[in-house]
Amino acid sequence: MGRNIVETIVGALVLLVAGVFVFYAFAKSDRGGPAGYEVVARFDRIDGLKRGADVTLSGVKVGSVTGFDLDRKTYQAVVRMMVSSNVSLPVDTDAKIVSESLLGGMVVLEPGGATKMIPAGGEIERTQGAVPLSELIAKFMFGSTGSK
Repeated sequence: MGRNIVETIVGALVLLVAGVFVFYAFAKSDRGGPAGYEVVARFDRIDGLKRGADVTLSGVKVGSVTGFDLDRKTYQAVVRMMVSSNVSLPVDTDAKIVSESLLGGMVVLEPGGATKMIPAGGEIERTQGAVPLSELIAKFMFGSTGSK
């Protein structure tokens, strides 16, 4: 009988410790979503970009990609990003999609020098789409194909 009580107490302690670890993991993750404001940007190509991808400024994560759609009139990809509320972006900010790895990309922001800031729900006008890996390899192997 005494052995069953000890096993029950040890089992309860194991479950309690596991519950603490699960709570800590969810508390420290970004699952709640960043507090901030949404901006959009239009790109010619968004190869490799996924929902949840990082949005960085000077190498520091300041937000994440919340979604993307296709503009049916211009055939551009419209990317929605949530940017931290303590980061103000000038209206002449550049947005580029770069390959973080072979599995995906991220959006890199380069702020301009304007004093006017992009409002919540505003749009980043200056963008550079993703460069496909196959094009980079072809340029490296065969050189640039400059026109005459």
